[in-house]
Amino acid sequence: MALQGRANVPLQRWVAYVPAPPSLRSVFSPWSVFFRPATRTPHRTALSSAALLLILKVFPMPQTILATDLDGTFLGGTADERASLYDWINARRSEIVLIYVTGRSLTTMRDVLDELPLQPDHIISDVGTAVYVGPERTPLAALEPWLDAGWPAHTLPAVREVLARHTHLTAQPVVEGRRLSYFYSDLALAETARAEIQAHGYDVLLSADQYFDVLPRGVQKGPTLLRALDALGLPHGRTLVAGDTLNDLSLFQTGLQGVIVANREPLLAEAAKDLPNVHWSEKNGAAGVLDALHRIH
Repeated sequence: MALQGRANVPLQRWVAYVPAPPSLRSVFSPWSVFFRPATRTPHRTALSSAALLLILKVFPMPQTILATDLDGTFLGGTADERASLYDWINARRSEIVLIYVTGRSLTTMRDVLDELPLQPDHIISDVGTAVYVGPERTPLAALEPWLDAGWPAHTLPAVREVLARHTHLTAQPVVEGRRLSYFYSDLALAETARAEIQAHGYDVLLSADQYFDVLPRGVQKGPTLLRALDALGLPHGRTLVAGDTLNDLSLFQTGLQGVIVANREPLLAEAAKDLPNVHWSEKNGAAGVLDALHRIH
């Protein structure tokens, strides 16, 4: 996968091939001692470490946006693998915009928010049907009309009536956002229920061999993330998405650079197999996310 960002080469090699035109040398003329001729590159100038640090201070590294699923991805892997990822992010916290993109609600991710050693900058929750920004978890005002438009209250009773006829579906205990969420145990019966619900103008997402989510038409993790990036002024080209199950598929269908971790759901692997923007990590969960971050940041 061709990930955007700084090439993954040793620092000294990268330093040795920094072009230094006369205009740049004149800007740093008070520190001209930092410049030295580059071997084998007669038309270029190499920078010393001191000059590089000065330039990076004036022109800091662009931020990388990590938009990651939680369960099985950001929370996946061993305790040591998770600690390595979280420590890596904390060491570069000003350089990373961390966005949780999850099927959980704010209530059901409370343990994550309370216990992890870092906090997200923004949250896309409830399978993409709610967006919260900043430490105050304020709903993203720019997206509220779009999200509300797909969830008209006057049609929900008819949807609930359909769902009530499918007794094999079990309501999930805590549901927030603009969705109805159930557990299913029989795929064929779930597909029948999905067809009926879709006829009422809603989308139905089946994932992880158990989740049955009724969503506003066209609203999932991926479309919501794209709109959130635009509303927040965050660049698509510096965004990495990460996931492991079928409800993450829409993240990879955005065209954003992405990583699917090794402990992936087979249905996701099948659905995403032809997507050119996906890096298939050989590492599980958090280790797979860190593997991809090393490639772009």
